[in-house]
Amino acid sequence: MAAIPAQRESETYDCGAQGHATLPGSPLAPGSARALVRAAFAQWCDRGLTDPEASARQADDAMAVVSELVTNAVVHAGTELEVDWRLEEGGAFVVEVRDQHPARAPRDAAGGEVPYDAPEQGRGLRLVATLAESWGVTYSTGTKTVWARLPAGGKEEPDGPAPDHTLAAAEALAPQPQRPGADRDWLGRGALSFLAEASDLLAGQLDETLVTALTGQLIVPRLADWCAVWLEDEATLRGGDGGAPARVWHASENSIEELTRALEKDPPCPRDGLRSGPEPYPWPGDALGPQGAHGTALAYRLIAGGRPLGTLVIGRCGLQRFPDEVTGLVEDLGRRVALAIGAARQYARQVTISAVLQRGLLPGAVAEIPGVSSALVYEPCDKGGPSGDFYDLFPAGDGRWCFAVGDVQGKGPEAAVVIGLARPWLRLLAREGYRVADVLDRLNQLLLDDATEAADAAARALVAVDGRPLVPGDGPQTRFLSLLYGELTPHDGGVRCTLASAGHPLPLLLRPDGEVRTAARPQTLLGVVEDETYTSETIELGPGDSLLCVTDGVTERRSGSRQFDDGDGLAQALSGCAGLSADLIAERIRRLVHDFGGGLPEDDLALLVLQAE
Repeated sequence: MAAIPAQRESETYDCGAQGHATLPGSPLAPGSARALVRAAFAQWCDRGLTDPEASARQADDAMAVVSELVTNAVVHAGTELEVDWRLEEGGAFVVEVRDQHPARAPRDAAGGEVPYDAPEQGRGLRLVATLAESWGVTYSTGTKTVWARLPAGGKEEPDGPAPDHTLAAAEALAPQPQRPGADRDWLGRGALSFLAEASDLLAGQLDETLVTALTGQLIVPRLADWCAVWLEDEATLRGGDGGAPARVWHASENSIEELTRALEKDPPCPRDGLRSGPEPYPWPGDALGPQGAHGTALAYRLIAGGRPLGTLVIGRCGLQRFPDEVTGLVEDLGRRVALAIGAARQYARQVTISAVLQRGLLPGAVAEIPGVSSALVYEPCDKGGPSGDFYDLFPAGDGRWCFAVGDVQGKGPEAAVVIGLARPWLRLLAREGYRVADVLDRLNQLLLDDATEAADAAARALVAVDGRPLVPGDGPQTRFLSLLYGELTPHDGGVRCTLASAGHPLPLLLRPDGEVRTAARPQTLLGVVEDETYTSETIELGPGDSLLCVTDGVTERRSGSRQFDDGDGLAQALSGCAGLSADLIAERIRRLVHDFGGGLPEDDLALLVLQAE
């Protein structure tokens, strides 16, 4: 169960397919409730109570509904509250939120008569009514309970494009004020909750375009009639202008196009320095028609990490000046927007670097071998960083071709270092004429020597900095590598294959009649034991024989407590591929691995099929 960031100890429990939490009536409560429900769905999925794909939408809807109900309780009651949730037998999700202020009904300004009092926080219960199958309010002595029931798999969408739930939640945070003076009423009681919810929405976004879209939805129409966001990059800054607006929003969709044209003609020109604002901005009166001829606009510089990232401009018609409460709230929101944009850009840079690095760590193309057809599947689970799995298939000269399928302990930069060492050395040693076992002997020693040199360098650097000796855990970690490496020599009537496995899932040989057997024996991981001596084995691949080489992303694919290779599962799956081509064998094994777990793979996946023709 996730910990609850609250001002006091909070009681929580989870029993079977239900849970309970007691939360303080503070702005931290919605985020805590979302974390608890998210953890509950993850536990139910792990225990097989829900189908991962079917429950994904239901979980998203559930967190949005729970957030709204808890926010209503915090804003309208302000008392300690209790949250109960459960998964019913048919798959429906039910949540109940109880507070200690029963005299006041929850606000719902959507439909029916509009209450005289303005909503005291951003959304009312419109989001609940949209997502829930049914919802209601129950009163008892001293408490009020608001409950909602979500159908299994989430509520069906109407025909047409599916709405973005994140954008919908952002838009629902900032509905139109209902009467004059509503700004101050809402700012007095709902602003803190608004900032907390807005921070949650922005914090998890890794796309700066979506961050700007969320910004517009949060600001318009609650805080301003319109707003625009200019994003700057280094080229823009050198050019000395604010660039074209990335996005423009207006309370009236009909005004957006004309307003955009006006703002493009007059982009903001930030002053020197890193002052966030607000600063006066010229009013684009002609673009807003007769009713918008007069108003006030303010510009806020978006700054994060000491770097300008863009400018946010807000405008309200018919005002001489924005209330101080609004300008302060937008400045606070602007800081959160800038941090989110900065994080998204950093992530984008990292993804780009990782993609370039990943391309450099893998072969541009696999070799074509006379008399042998090959098929490859390579699926890194983390698209944002270098994978720990790698492969290669290359000519080694003298009528020989070599192949490798490896898996480095860990991922990211450490894995990239090992792959950057191993793959070029494999090629070099093979082309120098070293045989399979000798290649593994030398690669093992290379990894051990490299780890020793890295540890020595770390020790010298540490002593130079603070004068203390290196202790365990200070230096680089040992670099382990599991590797299946082999050599193919085509000849009349078949292919001679010499191979060895160092701590790697063993290769499987499939005969045309469906017989499957292992084609190597297990040996020690590379980079672990000094002066280890490796041995190789030779097999003959006749016409129609297929050799399957995989990483542990295949054999250890999980479904609950079971793994794909339990009970020789991989061998059984391969036996059913008799008579198929290399491509079809690779695709069938890939599909079986994906279907086995039900959800997305949690580990990198690589498999190579070599078939004698």
